[in-house]
Amino acid sequence: MYPRLIVDLNKLRENGERICAMAARAGIDRVAFVTKCFCAAPEMIRALETVPNVYLADSRLENLKRYPKTAKKKILLRLPMLSRAEEVVREADVSFCSELAALHALEQAAAHQDKMHRVVLMVDVGDLREGVFFRDEKSLLELAEETEFHLPHLELLGMAFNVTCYGSVIPTAETFDLFRALVRKVEKDIGRPLRFVSGGNSSSVYLLEQEPEVFAGINNLRLGESLLLGGESSFGGRIPGMNYDVFTLETELIEVKRKPSYPIGKLGMNAFGQVVEYVDKGEMLRGIAAAGQQDVECTGLTPLTPGMEVVGASSDHLLLDLTRCGGKVGEIVRFRPNYTALLRAFTSEYVEKVYR
Repeated sequence: MYPRLIVDLNKLRENGERICAMAARAGIDRVAFVTKCFCAAPEMIRALETVPNVYLADSRLENLKRYPKTAKKKILLRLPMLSRAEEVVREADVSFCSELAALHALEQAAAHQDKMHRVVLMVDVGDLREGVFFRDEKSLLELAEETEFHLPHLELLGMAFNVTCYGSVIPTAETFDLFRALVRKVEKDIGRPLRFVSGGNSSSVYLLEQEPEVFAGINNLRLGESLLLGGESSFGGRIPGMNYDVFTLETELIEVKRKPSYPIGKLGMNAFGQVVEYVDKGEMLRGIAAAGQQDVECTGLTPLTPGMEVVGASSDHLLLDLTRCGGKVGEIVRFRPNYTALLRAFTSEYVEKVYR
């Protein structure tokens, strides 16, 4: 069945072992593998089971429920919805929080289930996504004090920050200095050290080799893209020694014809409401492959056939320039997906997943 996504489980396991070894050299011994990109596929989690990290993390409760039986602790990354507090406590060992109302809802749910639930306070160091804004120290300390002293079914496990995902902020030594200062203030306020101090995600990985000293006092990284694609997400570089070919998208050519490269007629918006600027390259050998934007983010595909180029896509058709490489109907074409393409491919029910 095409399109299909081929997953090399051995290379995935190797990536897990190598990224954990890199983190350990910088003093980080509590790596969390982020499973949201691959929808917590049980086959992939089982492949990672032998890697000596501590946590599995996901932003979706549905994915946490999908986990096979595992000894690893489970983290809910996305801030909890009040309406699902009971599920959060039932499915996750740890949740990330930034709101007092959420802490109270989790306390009520944990009391109802007679459980101790661990929470990590999120700090926004400038990326402007989730977290208590770093300049609002008063609110941060209030959350810490409330959790530590007044919510008996919650344990304040630690603190974390996130960058790059929204505001494109690249973590630097200054970022870590700012975060550490806030951690120290919280620890002083509650009178004890925090057990979980998380220094971001795959965008922090470039510092593991360049400036490992910035991770002083940090014992956790939350890693998705670096684990899956062997790269860091600050500059898009590859990590030495990592496999960047864990995933291959395959699909079939369903049309191959010579056509102009520039549309003919009055132009307006495409199917996605976009006004596209086309480049006239003259006549080309154009191929159509059986995949589209409903299956995968087509701009995130790199053809593995030399000379092949992705021209564009509609919901169901991937348009290719085959002028320099040729092609025929029925031929299988292969691509390397980036993180966005991988995320959509795993989410699509129309893409078969093959584990090898």
